Amino acid sequence: MDTPPFSGRIEGHGGAHAVAVARHHGADTMFTLSGGHVFPLYDAAVKPEPTMRLLDVRHEQTAVFAAEGVGKLTRRAGLAVVTAGPGVTNAVSGVATAHFNGSPMVLIGGRAPEARWGQGLLQELDQPPLLESVTKQARTARGTDAIAAAVDEAFSTANAAHRGPVFLDVPMDALYDQAAVELGAAAPERPAPDPGEVSAVARLVSEAERPVLVLGSDVWLDGAEAAALETAEELDIPVITNGQGRGLLPGGHRLLANRARGLALGRADLVVVVGTPLDFRLGHGLFGGKDGAPLAKVAHVADSPGQLTAHMVPAATAAGDLSAVLRGIGAEARPRPEAREWRSEVSAAAAAAAAADKEVLADGSDPIHPARIYGELNKVLAEDAVVIGDGGDFVSYAGKYIEPQRPGNWLDPGPFGCLGTGMGYSIAARLSRPSSQVVTLLGDGAAGFSLMDVDTLVRHRLPVVMVCGNNGVWGLEKAPMQMIYGYDVAAELTPQTRYDEVVRALGGGGELVTDPDGIGPALRRAFDSGVPYMVNVATDPDNVYPRKTMGV
Repeated sequence: MDTPPFSGRIEGHGGAHAVAVARHHGADTMFTLSGGHVFPLYDAAVKPEPTMRLLDVRHEQTAVFAAEGVGKLTRRAGLAVVTAGPGVTNAVSGVATAHFNGSPMVLIGGRAPEARWGQGLLQELDQPPLLESVTKQARTARGTDAIAAAVDEAFSTANAAHRGPVFLDVPMDALYDQAAVELGAAAPERPAPDPGEVSAVARLVSEAERPVLVLGSDVWLDGAEAAALETAEELDIPVITNGQGRGLLPGGHRLLANRARGLALGRADLVVVVGTPLDFRLGHGLFGGKDGAPLAKVAHVADSPGQLTAHMVPAATAAGDLSAVLRGIGAEARPRPEAREWRSEVSAAAAAAAAADKEVLADGSDPIHPARIYGELNKVLAEDAVVIGDGGDFVSYAGKYIEPQRPGNWLDPGPFGCLGTGMGYSIAARLSRPSSQVVTLLGDGAAGFSLMDVDTLVRHRLPVVMVCGNNGVWGLEKAPMQMIYGYDVAAELTPQTRYDEVVRALGGGGELVTDPDGIGPALRRAFDSGVPYMVNVATDPDNVYPRKTMGV
């Protein structure tokens, strides 16, 4: 995952400089929507022979989500290229999503020519200020001879912990002009974690009676999946996974406590959170308190000091290479006998919850219970399947009932909660995991954001199975508004909209399912089809995911 900076000589127009450096950093696909400001980048990608795949989409946001998806799946920055002005502004939500997810990616934007700046040129806009708050770096490369170094810095910055998006725009005249440059720089060294900090976390684990380990996305993105599994099994304590941490312990693992999350986090006396922020998904770090238990101590471990929580003072913190931190904790901690008894209690609760799931996963109700879809999907998912969630209420059920067997194989919008990621992530998954099943779960609300990019899947021959939980409402909004006001507005969609026919009109396949017994056969037809295929399932609008807060 760590690539040294580019070293060597580059000649040609500015686009050639950018593409050569991006290729050096592992970018083999340029996700884009055509625009004249960035034509030299396309020219460099296809001449004198194809050096980089061009994959054009129907909305710039999809290009950014695809680049972010590549970053999530490969742990190397993906590349999106958009034209100036609205091309860049259309991309902002995707960049913000990558920022909150800590996903490495580089967005190169076109920019009005520098030589005539200020004359009211087409799409003349100073773009970096729009992206400064949601990127690790946002800048303009001024001059053809500055492009290669700027792109090199962009990829190195995006790929360095803590990972995230970088934005670079390049004036049109600089991209078209010719130059020759020579680059050479030493790769920066990543500081080792502080041994004293690691020991402090290990000491807390050794003292705790009811410890819990939480593993988040950055464990995967930092390449620490082997260390995480080894350390969890060495400590023998309950483990909860979230985001791309799902699958670090395969579904069914004896330590996996996701199905007993309420008990584990509610009665813990210590929660060690690794590779994820203490945000709303984790109660902002307030654990314990269940059944009269005191609040738990918290240890926060991050891939870099800037990711350590600032809204509370944990009992211990550690930052740095997550493999080193986790292995250090595993080597030093000596859990108490009570911790083993606690693990058995949580494991029993998780097993009981899983047993109880069987009834709802086989629910034969009409209208269809959303959980029945996951009961059928789990029967046909392969071990290496990539599962993508793009939705609110429907995808909440997926988070409960689907347990990935491998790390890095679950993608969702993350804490920013931006719908519309599905098609971009689908493109990224099919390219990054060409032999794996790719399943994209869409709420009917989310389908409205990006379904036109099924055209992209069809044109580029990227088969993906799409499953739409179609309940005809904005599920995350309708029920809370009813609870607050006793009525709801702006929360209705058309029941049983034929999203499957949209997919078929764009060249894919699909069908509407209204009978629960028809879900399994429809899924099998979808996987066998070899084309982008929509299984559009009409679900019960009154069956909403139970949640204690309005946070997702």
